[in-house]
Amino acid sequence: MTPTAEHDVSLVEATDGVIAAINLESARRRAGQRWRFGARREEMAEGVFDLELSAAQYLGDLGALDRMEALAMELDDTLPTAALVLAGIASATHRFADAMRHLLTAQSCGASMDSVLRQTLNVAQACGANLAAVLATRRRRAATRRIEDLVPLGALLADLDEFAEADCTYREALEAYDDVSPFPLAWACFQLGMLWAEQAPDPDFERAALWYRRAIAYLPCYVRARVHIAEICLREQRNLEAMALLKPALDSGDPEVHWRMADALLAQNLAEEGRVHLESARLRYEELLAKHFLGATRFRRTSRSPRASS
Repeated sequence: MTPTAEHDVSLVEATDGVIAAINLESARRRAGQRWRFGARREEMAEGVFDLELSAAQYLGDLGALDRMEALAMELDDTLPTAALVLAGIASATHRFADAMRHLLTAQSCGASMDSVLRQTLNVAQACGANLAAVLATRRRRAATRRIEDLVPLGALLADLDEFAEADCTYREALEAYDDVSPFPLAWACFQLGMLWAEQAPDPDFERAALWYRRAIAYLPCYVRARVHIAEICLREQRNLEAMALLKPALDSGDPEVHWRMADALLAQNLAEEGRVHLESARLRYEELLAKHFLGATRFRRTSRSPRASS
């Protein structure tokens, strides 16, 4: 089932991941300021939301959930762009019924049909609804060979247990990419890691680790990739390597980083240090669940295309 090594995809040239992350955070802060003090706020809302979603997805910044919900409270869902943003926020926090309601409003208000369809596909895929129709539409859209269409197709194929085709589709996304932002590339590599570590019936942890490491090579700040490869290291009792991977992500605010760090410490009989990280993870999870019960899933399987600045 596992593709042979000669079919591995070489790393595509992209903007340095450290610089890209700095640019993302700078752009997010500027967009937030423009939103607070701008006059044409509806036009800015989608950009603000995309940057916040990327901050959560890649930087482990779960404060983005609070900022997205604050954004939602100020939007008028009778305006097409605002309704689309509200649908995106609801979908990101797994409130799919709300997302569909906002999408119907967006459509009735004259929003772009392509934008409505893209989000509708994401919701249907997340809910497992009408998957045959979703697959047919995903295949048509992926014919353009855009990474933002190929990766969601790969995710759907994986959900449908078409693992070999999913692998080929993710690889095609990497090969077809013609931009310099590392975010979509890291996203595709992460999905390949997930495919072989967590979705395939016969996991190939060595192959999964390769793809997670490529995601980190593109984007060193990619918290979720660090956590997932640390889990592989812990499974193989490479505890020091797991700690080295997790340490740069400890300041992200993601409770799972502390949870896995605790696992690594406890495996080395460092009980006191391990308990400190377990308590930190518990407090952060409780805080997150108290505010965003459904959103606490942390975007682990989102198929939305990232639009972060390079």
